[in-house]
Order: sequence, then C-alpha cells, then structure tokens
Amino acid sequence: NEFRHRSLVEAGPFTFVAADALTMKVREGGRVINTVVLIATGVNADGRREVLGLQVATSETGSAWNAFFADLVARGLTGVQLVTSDAHAGLKDAIAANLPGAAWQRCRTHYAANLMSTTPKSMWPAVKAMLHSVYDQPDAAAVNAQFDRTLDYVTEKLPAVADHLDTARVDILAFTTFPKDLWQQIWSNNPNERLNREIRRRTDSVGIFPNRDAIIRLVGGVLAEQTDEWAEGRRYLGLDILARSRMRALPDTGSEVNTDTIMALSA
Repeated sequence: NEFRHRSLVEAGPFTFVAADALTMKVREGGRVINTVVLIATGVNADGRREVLGLQVATSETGSAWNAFFADLVARGLTGVQLVTSDAHAGLKDAIAANLPGAAWQRCRTHYAANLMSTTPKSMWPAVKAMLHSVYDQPDAAAVNAQFDRTLDYVTEKLPAVADHLDTARVDILAFTTFPKDLWQQIWSNNPNERLNREIRRRTDSVGIFPNRDAIIRLVGGVLAEQTDEWAEGRRYLGLDILARSRMRALPDTGSEVNTDTIMALSA
C-alpha cells in the first residue's frame, strides 16, 4: 500500500510515461472472471525509470483508465510531455483529460499488428518493410518524407491500408518532436516487455487468484522490486537528453537558451 500510494512529487517531473494493461484471472462470486491490471511507468527527474502505479479493474474501459490517471495526478504526477501506449478504447481520452498538454505516442509494435489485420497477407511483407523504413530515417523531416512515400505506395493498390496509415499518422509519429537520441525509448512499449514477462513468470504459477487483493500483493511486489532495481541501476535517459526534451515545453522567447538554463532543467 505504501508503494502504490506514495507521493510522486519529489521524484518528478516525469517527462515520459508508458501505460499498459495485463489480464489476470480471479475468482469472484463463485466463478472465474478476467480482470485487468493497469500499470504505468515513467522516467523521473533523475533519468531513471520507476513504476508509477497499478490498479486492478474489471475491464479495460475509459472510466477505468480515467480513474487510474486521476489517481496518478492526485499523487503528484506532473511534467508529462508524452505517454506511450497501445490504442485501447478510452485510454487516449483519459490521457487528454488528466494530462493536458501531453502528447500521445501510439506504440509502433501494437500499431503494426493493427495494420497487418487490414492488409492482404500476400502484401504484408512489402507494407511492413515500408513501415519499418519510416522509423529508420535519421531525422523528423526524413521520417515524414518516407511516410509520404509509403502512403503513395499503398494508396492506389491498397486504399484501406492507406486510410489506416493516414488516420494514424499523428499518433504513430509523435516521437519525432523529441530528440533523436531517445526515439527508441519512446516510440513503443517494448521497454516494458521485460517487466511484463517478469510479472507473467510470477503470476502464471498462480493461475487463478483467489481475490483482487491477492493480485495487488503479488504484482505490486514484483513492481516494487523492479523499481528498486531501476533506482540502483544506470540512468535510463541522460540528464542532457531530458533537459533538451523539457525545452520543448518552453515558450519561444526569440532568444537563445543559455547553458545555465539547461543545467537548471536537468537538476
């Protein structure tokens, strides 16, 4: 309980946040039902990752995500510029409602799976290669230019795929407004996969939980241990990169920001 409800004020601001959900089975009312564990991780002011919170909900709905993010904000979550997640219903609205000004990055790995479902099987290798080429570009301008070429490639042959890509453009390319050095850390939820695997390794041996409190005790213990490991390990992001990222939020004064300002942002 102390870990789940701790204040986030001192460790903030949390420039980058990632959100995910895992399904767990639990006994309720004499039957076995599915529940979801909502989890958020963030990069703190020291450039280290930490688990921000977890909640157990009946299903992954907009109201569940809204309550989850509202709790994080109440505990002191501030300074968020980007949230990375998949595109489950209501999640994007919950981010906008509770973290005004934060951008949303649609996880590129989850998006590729979504795009594959609309692409003819015979054409998927070519479309997949084109999509990957977008992420391989050296800067934001090149990313957008390659995305345009990808749209041109599929528009005539695969109009449904073109519509899918065009609709998702802003969300899957949100990472391009941040420094190139951290694109790999923010354009997908892949950095959380190791954490998810560790949770699954511990929960699979249980199978069906007797109640929701048991889920919180076991998963919460795993997450608390992981946060301690991250606190003792090397920084996930350098302070210079964090400072450059936070400068995106500064108003344009028309003058050059000096070194003292950058160091203050890093502190």
